[in-house]
Amino acid sequence: MKIMAIIPARGGSKSIPGKNIKSLKGRPLIEYIAKAALGSKFIDRVFLSTENKEIKDIGLKIGLEVPFMRSKDLARDDTPTLPVIQEMVKLLEEKNIYNPDIIVTLQATSPLCTSDHIDEALTIFMKDQDADSLLSVEKVPHNMNPYSVMKLVDKKYLEDFIEQENPILRRQDKKTFYARNGAIYITKRNLLNYGLFGGKILFSEMSRSESIDIDDLEDWQNIENKLNK
Repeated sequence: MKIMAIIPARGGSKSIPGKNIKSLKGRPLIEYIAKAALGSKFIDRVFLSTENKEIKDIGLKIGLEVPFMRSKDLARDDTPTLPVIQEMVKLLEEKNIYNPDIIVTLQATSPLCTSDHIDEALTIFMKDQDADSLLSVEKVPHNMNPYSVMKLVDKKYLEDFIEQENPILRRQDKKTFYARNGAIYITKRNLLNYGLFGGKILFSEMSRSESIDIDDLEDWQNIENKLNK
């Protein structure tokens, strides 16, 4: 079973300029997830997808493989992750560099994701031969549960997001829901032609505190506070 990891990291970031290589506690942000991937006992090789030379140089120094640069048209603000991963795998196969069975997509913006999280997710995935993909998730807090969420009507009034004859008010009576935290995506090679996840989807749960995804300066400050502790 050939297992590879890909870390997508483009140079542009509007919320935090240079986010992927910005120093977090004396280390470039990307180094956290890179070290987690390189420390996995299941992943064979870890590749970096970027169009930015500075990110490439830092990635190589950390120990990531960068056999080619990402296409410029896949480095825009609105570029989805899927075609970035598809491009990397396609070129690796065409150039006879690597032919994976399983692709693990990891995000530089999830620095609290560790080797243990990755290996736990891969262990769950490899035990189920029928599974097509796996997502890392966090449990949805009860106050953000779909049965607690309300929508705005006529820009003035609130209504239940899910229609309920008898609204569920007690926390312990609400169903459990999970949300993708964006840290880990595991995909079988044949599924990658259609999506990063789909088919029979497994999950690996991470705690809410471990699931912080750095999107803005407030998230960055939260991460710094946790690392300081």
